[in-house]
Amino acid sequence: MDKAPALTSYRPYWAKRFGIAPFLPMSRQEMDALGWDSCDIILVTGDAYIDHPSFGMALLGRMLESQGFRVGIISQPDWTSADAFRALGKPNLYFGVTAGNMDSMVNRYTADRKIRSDDAYTPNGEAGRRPDRAVNVYSQRCREAFPGTPILAGGIEASLRRIAQFDYWSDTVRRSVLTDSKADLLFYGNAERALLEVTHRLAKGENIKDIKDVRGTAFMTRDVLPGWTEMDSSHLDTPGIITPHPDPYASEPSAPAPAANADGSQPIMLHPRKKPKLDRSHTVIRLPSYEQVKAHPVLYAHASRILHLEANPGNGRALIQQHGDRAVWVNPPPIPLTTAEMDYVYDLPYARKPHPAYGDAKIPAWEMIRFSVNIMRGCFGGCTFCSITEHEGRVIQSRSEGSILREIEDIRDKIPEFTGIISDLGGPTANMYRMACKDEKIESACRRLSCVYPDICGNLNTSHEALIQLYRKARAIPGVKKVLIGSGLRYDLAVKSPAYIKELVTHHVGGYLKIAPEHTETNVLSKMMKPGMGAYDKFKQLFEKFSKEAGKEQYLIPYFIAAHPGTTDEDMLNLALWLKRNDFRLDQVQTFTPTPMAMATAMYHSGKNPLRKVTDDSEAVVIPKAIKTRRLHKAFLRYHDPANWPMLREALQRMGRSDLIGNGKKHLIPSWQPKDSAPRRDAPAPARPRPQGARPAAPAKRTPGTRTPQRKGRS
Repeated sequence: MDKAPALTSYRPYWAKRFGIAPFLPMSRQEMDALGWDSCDIILVTGDAYIDHPSFGMALLGRMLESQGFRVGIISQPDWTSADAFRALGKPNLYFGVTAGNMDSMVNRYTADRKIRSDDAYTPNGEAGRRPDRAVNVYSQRCREAFPGTPILAGGIEASLRRIAQFDYWSDTVRRSVLTDSKADLLFYGNAERALLEVTHRLAKGENIKDIKDVRGTAFMTRDVLPGWTEMDSSHLDTPGIITPHPDPYASEPSAPAPAANADGSQPIMLHPRKKPKLDRSHTVIRLPSYEQVKAHPVLYAHASRILHLEANPGNGRALIQQHGDRAVWVNPPPIPLTTAEMDYVYDLPYARKPHPAYGDAKIPAWEMIRFSVNIMRGCFGGCTFCSITEHEGRVIQSRSEGSILREIEDIRDKIPEFTGIISDLGGPTANMYRMACKDEKIESACRRLSCVYPDICGNLNTSHEALIQLYRKARAIPGVKKVLIGSGLRYDLAVKSPAYIKELVTHHVGGYLKIAPEHTETNVLSKMMKPGMGAYDKFKQLFEKFSKEAGKEQYLIPYFIAAHPGTTDEDMLNLALWLKRNDFRLDQVQTFTPTPMAMATAMYHSGKNPLRKVTDDSEAVVIPKAIKTRRLHKAFLRYHDPANWPMLREALQRMGRSDLIGNGKKHLIPSWQPKDSAPRRDAPAPARPRPQGARPAAPAKRTPGTRTPQRKGRS
């Protein structure tokens, strides 16, 4: 893997003399109080400004401030005109634009494409404070406010839309966000390293149009860059015969025409030449164009597969995708941060609270994480429905023990409401801290989509010892009464370390622990890249064993997904029967939502499985798209809800399983209907939006005398 300059290696900008701001300014009055005549950088975000490292704009803003730049924040501006974007004046260097910690479409719409009634990242949870496709809208308004000022787009919305992507909300393939936003440069993944390099180069007078060599960035171009060699993506994974259409790889020599189709038209067959030996560091892979992936779902799935195969920063190559007469150029993935660099960005002087402009307003996302600590980034699980791997990468980036313990002490000392309980020590996954490949050379050469599927890789270090020691030191800090683990647990890793499970169960579970089997049926789990139920059963045995030894009554909270690609009605029935046998009654459940760039989204759109070579005759995937089917699958997860019984009775009769309708213990649903219940036209309301990387919680197994918790987050 390439070496990169340390984040702290740059010479500070001259404005460092102004010192540290109590909060990054959101008004001219605050700028005046700081002695600023202008901002060097203005960050525009769809979230409320909370000066805490869990919120991207605060983290990046404080990091840029530490480098000497004057950074202002425009939070949740009125996007109906450019006036709000002029509030802090013209930035000397650039506007940095993000939709916020969540994709704006996921934030605003449910899995049924209905508008949500609240927004967790807005004061008092008020809905409607950000536009749809916020990166596009904010960028256009910045351009209108100050023409000619560079615009840098980033965050999860921009990151997951860097190439042509299927858009669930419009049910079509949309162009790269670069083409619609007109941003000069797009940052994908964790942007600290790339953003510092670009900022310092701009500060030295370099033109934004000339900055084309920074890893983790994307931009529009007319031609392949000088000194680069182009390779067609068909050299890596031949799509094979596809439906009739002009050749998407027109630059390749034409192959002899194959036999005509039944209708007399000629099919397309891609015949890659022998793979040339090229310098990987200056090889760009040409993906099928936007026009081709929009017209041909098979090519869309092929492009998705290639993008994921090129995601390892140790061997990932640049990508290019034509959009009309221009192309999107995506540089190789960013180099992950070292532990020292992670400490640097998390140890900055955050106020650890919302900006005073919000007064006493409650911001739900802040209330959720105010007593939690993020100990790492990234996830090597590769779950096909999840965006964490696509955004943060598969390489785990961990903070040092000392940095984490200092943050706990900051929480104790700076937040008056702290009662002694740390709500979470975690990240995208609770128990991947310090885990990595045993050999850096193997890691740099690896092309696997997951380190734990179909089995845990033998080269993966699965030791939990560092995490056990961290837990022990965290709960020993004076003033800390309890340290809970709120992030979702990867239980197939945990069973490799019974000592970790014992430590966790004995000291860090508050009655309930979240884990995510997601499904029980092997064919569905294979489309998710999730482990089979054998690992769940083994973890459950250890969990119950150590809970009993600790003299505690504790329960697992399982999470499941309805209507995931590959799921049939029979699969959901079998899952419902498993829930019934295990006496689980779920209050909040999740229906699969196709998010941009996810592998499961490629399945949803194409009906193909991009986890292996994609062709017209490759494995077809069952896709439960119809709204009635999606609601039925959700109803199976809530088999105990009388409002779902009419729908389930009809389905069971159609499936030939009327034997499951009756009033005995062996039956799934009763034959009678309560008078005060009525069939639901809509699915149960989904959970509220949650911070990036988290998903809605489901209640635990029901037990007499207990209330069902509604905690958030999962792995």
